[in-house]
Amino acid sequence: MTQSGYWQYNFINITFAMMKKVDYLIVGCGLAGIAFCEQLRAHNKSYVVFDNASQHSSTVAAGLYNPVILKRFTEVWKAKEQLELTFTKYRELEELLYVKLNYELPVYRRFTSVEEQNEWFLASDKPSLEAFLSTNLKKNINAYIDAPFGFGMVNKTGRIDTNALIDGYRSYLKSQSLFYKESFDYDDLNISPSEVVYKNINAKHIVFAEGFGVVKNPYFDTLPLNVAKGEVITIKAPDLNINFILKSSVFLVPEGDDLYYVGATYDWKDKTDAISKEGREELVAKLSRFLKCDFTVVNQLAGIRPTVKDRRPLVGKHPLHQNMYVLNGLGTRGVMIAPYVAKQLYHFVEHGKSLDNEIDIDRFTF
Repeated sequence: MTQSGYWQYNFINITFAMMKKVDYLIVGCGLAGIAFCEQLRAHNKSYVVFDNASQHSSTVAAGLYNPVILKRFTEVWKAKEQLELTFTKYRELEELLYVKLNYELPVYRRFTSVEEQNEWFLASDKPSLEAFLSTNLKKNINAYIDAPFGFGMVNKTGRIDTNALIDGYRSYLKSQSLFYKESFDYDDLNISPSEVVYKNINAKHIVFAEGFGVVKNPYFDTLPLNVAKGEVITIKAPDLNINFILKSSVFLVPEGDDLYYVGATYDWKDKTDAISKEGREELVAKLSRFLKCDFTVVNQLAGIRPTVKDRRPLVGKHPLHQNMYVLNGLGTRGVMIAPYVAKQLYHFVEHGKSLDNEIDIDRFTF
């Protein structure tokens, strides 16, 4: 062997030895990415996560889990299956991260008329909703809420502290040397039928869970992802003193210390995550219609929701690359949907189990 050949041979061996081998490379550490990582951890699969913290929809979200669509009094898609996993998975995450995540609170739907009360009772008789909709209407006893027709109470509801979840999970990944805080460069991705190579990472599979960022992904940028900007505010209202989630024209969610989350707006034109005066004014105006105490806006946030026209997630395999997958389009109910679709994707990849037709990206043409 020549000297140059010797050095080339050793360089190849050293480079190969420096490669980090894992089962999965995950792009995105929001609700979808975390839920899939938890499937991998539960099944002793190795993985690494890339995330540049550019997507804010998970951290801006209220983190509500609620099995009922309160505008029409209908059941959320797969509500029972999703709720079962919601309670199990977030309890496991609380134990893993040593942090409180799940705050079980009833949702009170504010009625605006007797007709709405009647619609509520009709809905509560449906087998799919009887476990969720209480037939005992709640009389309003709070002088600072205008609700002459009272409230309907939804059972099995609450909120997940998404900020604590994402911050805690990233810290956990960092402690295990599994987290790369950087933008993912698609040009550096090399794909073959047997492996995925990215920089010094050698993986069997890659899963893109990027949220709105998937619109810049050259492998999945033709998926029909609709995006809606959402703005929220946090108010301080010392006199309000409620221990339930109030749903009227906006959601009002207690966060402790007299602070309340108020959201959210929908803007289908603005694709930025910059807060706006218009968004703040819209939320304050809606809040003022039923809230009769003084309050102060102490914070405002904005994010881009990844949604789909048929209101179902985008889950599945790339049509050409058999080891490339997407997990996206969770919409406004991410904390409920994420564990369910992550489980679906895991068993699809590992065991060849079919995805629900309603979430499989094969329902669309690339």
